[in-house]
Amino acid sequence: MTQITLHTLAALKQSGEKFTCLTAYDATQANLVSSNGTEVILIGDSLGMVCQGHSSTVPVTIDDMVYHTRCVSRGNQGALLMADMPFMASAMEEQSIMNCAALMQAGADIIKLEGGRWLCPTVKKLSERGIPTCLHLGLTPQTVSMLGGYKVQGKDTGSANRMIEDACLLEQAGANLLLLECVPTQLAREITMAVNIPVIGIGAGPDTDGQVLVIYDMLGMTAGRRPRFVKNFMTDSGSPQAAVAAFVSDVKENRFPGPEHGFYSE
Repeated sequence: MTQITLHTLAALKQSGEKFTCLTAYDATQANLVSSNGTEVILIGDSLGMVCQGHSSTVPVTIDDMVYHTRCVSRGNQGALLMADMPFMASAMEEQSIMNCAALMQAGADIIKLEGGRWLCPTVKKLSERGIPTCLHLGLTPQTVSMLGGYKVQGKDTGSANRMIEDACLLEQAGANLLLLECVPTQLAREITMAVNIPVIGIGAGPDTDGQVLVIYDMLGMTAGRRPRFVKNFMTDSGSPQAAVAAFVSDVKENRFPGPEHGFYSE
């Protein structure tokens, strides 16, 4: 694969071509994902649940994220590497800068932070220092206790309008990407049209610029109840390689996600 950059994703948005993102947590998964057409790899703090066995992402540390980013970097074959900032790692601006620097030095190309407009000053400082950012809006797993569980966000007019405003403010502050999780399809469409930067969705309908899934979920290895927005791509595939290729093809040809994978406003 040719090296994917932020400019690549921006060009895909402008042309209307969808792009894909999958999580990876080690070198083998990184090679699998990047060798079969996926443009972006997310080293997600979801590793706390799928790799470490925790009930949430909260216990994941910056040292955990640095370790897994290094592993993924070694197996990557040209995908853009996006690493999560774990719980409380961006609570203070100076702390955020140092933690982002550690992830970049471990091999990340862009850092994902969970939060809305309150992160604008941090995003601005990171941008000034050459650290690209992706801002995660909607269902933010690190604050699931405050949200009252894993629930769809932005279903009412007030919260939807605030999310649109957050997206625009974060773009103005210097964010390079947005990620929307578990928001109504119509809201995701409005946000994608309101900003010039690429938008990745998970449980956000088919109209975002890119789609992301957890690799274990799309390979049919979900522990417990499978989320509504997940499709098992191993069902009709003979190998993990074929499953990843099918995910890429289905996203680019607008076959995934379908209406059954989305959420809708009240």
